[in-house]
Amino acid sequence: MTNLAIDIGNTRTKLAVFHGSELVRIEVWETLELGALQQLAYNHTVEKIILSSVSKQPAEVMDYLKALPGFLELTTETPLPIGIRYKTPHTLGKDRVAAAVGACHLYPGEHCLIVDAGTCIKLDVVSAGGEFLGGNISPGIEMRLKAMHHFTARLPLVAKGAELPDFLGDSTENALRNGGELGALLEVAGFIGRCSQQMQPLRVILTGGDADFFVKNLKTKIFAHQNLVLLGLNQILQHNAKLCEGF
Repeated sequence: MTNLAIDIGNTRTKLAVFHGSELVRIEVWETLELGALQQLAYNHTVEKIILSSVSKQPAEVMDYLKALPGFLELTTETPLPIGIRYKTPHTLGKDRVAAAVGACHLYPGEHCLIVDAGTCIKLDVVSAGGEFLGGNISPGIEMRLKAMHHFTARLPLVAKGAELPDFLGDSTENALRNGGELGALLEVAGFIGRCSQQMQPLRVILTGGDADFFVKNLKTKIFAHQNLVLLGLNQILQHNAKLCEGF
């Protein structure tokens, strides 16, 4: 079975082609366009498609997808292969759900902490029993840097650097970078430590656009999976295919 997983986030669209559970192709687009989508589906003889989107998509794209017999849009009503213990599941982000499913698929029977370092930093915990327990959301690195510039009169807008400055900023630029980068790093490290006190052993999984920064600078054993959300979407699609004969 050839599946296509589509993840539309705040800044980009990621698409992944799977043969069963094997990832065979990744594409990153600025937007989801009908012609390109049809061509990709045709070239890979796609049978089933799952869509996760944080925004409304063009009517022509949705009309095309909804007309396909093997189309599934991830919603709060979609059956999942994991349990959800979140008190407000209707507000739970689709990317957080998919990442949790991906973690359970990769590491069944293990406690997992997922650090999704993107526009926001999402820290989510999945139990060894396969239940999403919850987590935290805080501003991502770029959001922190932009916020300090936007909400003050004199602080400049600074960009992320290749290396962290000394922990005591010796210039305004380095002080701001430490607030954005080092502050985020210490927050994540502190959360890992807190979770490790309650769950042992704990597997820490990094994903998202800033994952490399945390992989490089965190002083703990971590596993990077840039395509964790897409992997989880494919597992949700396969789960629903098994539940619904003929889907």
